[in-house]
Amino acid sequence: MRLLVAHTNMVHATMADLSPAGVHAAHSSLIELAKAVAQSRFDDMEPRLAPALAQAAKNLADSQLADPELSPTMLARELNVSVRTLQRAFATVGESVTAYIRHRRLEEARLALTAGPGRPSVSELAAHWQFADSSHFIRAFKKRYGQTPTEYARATGPGRRFPLDR
Repeated sequence: MRLLVAHTNMVHATMADLSPAGVHAAHSSLIELAKAVAQSRFDDMEPRLAPALAQAAKNLADSQLADPELSPTMLARELNVSVRTLQRAFATVGESVTAYIRHRRLEEARLALTAGPGRPSVSELAAHWQFADSSHFIRAFKKRYGQTPTEYARATGPGRRFPLDR
């Protein structure tokens, strides 16, 4: 059912940008997905359903980002598909499940760094967003954003003088 909702929302959000062929493809995949839901089965080889599956997994991951159990295995279990099916669905949209989770966690940590006074330390952010330790978090952050979390926090606002690395 999550796939059906995710696909419907995705089609609704992009309908104005779809070509006639895109509208036809969206319609066809919606019908296939509705049939799969009605028959309580999911054909993991159906390529038209992959974008809907990837979107459903992204929606679920976004709602669980701070959960230490969040993983491709957990997402696949919640969506009633195999891990391999989930990986194939993400491959059709050009990324991996693990990379998506990591990028979203880094983005949420980046946003927290701009929260102003009382924001969490780098160590607290690393722990909250499920990085092994602050060193891993700092390396991943720098690779993604080109600067360390501390450098980023100092550069994004006035008066950022309190220590971030506790």
